[in-house]
Amino acid sequence: MDTKILSDRSVLVLDGPDTIALLERLVTNNTHDWATGKARYGALLTPQGKVIADFIAHRTEAGALLDVATHAVGDLSKRLQMFRLRAKVDINVDGKQAVAIGDEGTADPRSPELPKRTFVEDGAAPAISDEDWNGIRIPAGVAEWGRDFQGGEVFPWEINMDRQGGVDLKKGCFVGQEVVSRMHRRGKLRKRSIIIEGENLQKGQSLEGETPVGEITSTTTGKALATVRVDRLAKAGDTLTVEGNPVSIHGPDWLKDELAAVLAENETD
Repeated sequence: MDTKILSDRSVLVLDGPDTIALLERLVTNNTHDWATGKARYGALLTPQGKVIADFIAHRTEAGALLDVATHAVGDLSKRLQMFRLRAKVDINVDGKQAVAIGDEGTADPRSPELPKRTFVEDGAAPAISDEDWNGIRIPAGVAEWGRDFQGGEVFPWEINMDRQGGVDLKKGCFVGQEVVSRMHRRGKLRKRSIIIEGENLQKGQSLEGETPVGEITSTTTGKALATVRVDRLAKAGDTLTVEGNPVSIHGPDWLKDELAAVLAENETD
């Protein structure tokens, strides 16, 4: 596809010899064996384990470029500077660069179904419309800050970060790690983001089984993302409706495994 700018994304520049060490002790993904030019998905969490801002971090020779939702970049920058202490890292928003997608650049670490991402001079390419971008990311099952959730609202697994390479449960530490690790260890992940297929789907509509299962957070033609209660979804099975109209779940295999595990656990209770 031709290069298109994502107009609701900004570039946060981390520059300095302590950049990697700073990220390693704060964010959800690891920073080991990270080659220059490669991208990793991660987030900064609250101490309670909720996502302040997720980002795609691109390794540079001098540090990293963080591809972040524009409405979240200011808060993320402020918090990273607060945690910086004496670390040798400069943290600044680069208003001259824009985030772009297309056939050139670095693979999006969240899904192979998404186009590559790169940085271009702001205004150097046309912007992609929200409608067209939703038509790309929703079928890939990728939730985004400002569209499907806001800062401090969701745990990483509620937007499938753990399934999209955004959380390393084996790393030494990160803000909110205790909560995230405990929930994964216990297998008590109450909510997930799923892709559903149906007609005339609208943001804010309720997904129903025998009881309300979840709520649609964003839509494209014939598909939508919805945040759901896993236990209620497992109980509902294939009987799902929105506004009385039948809908179906569109993959993935790991969700089927999780639902089967919930049903098996309920049978033994």
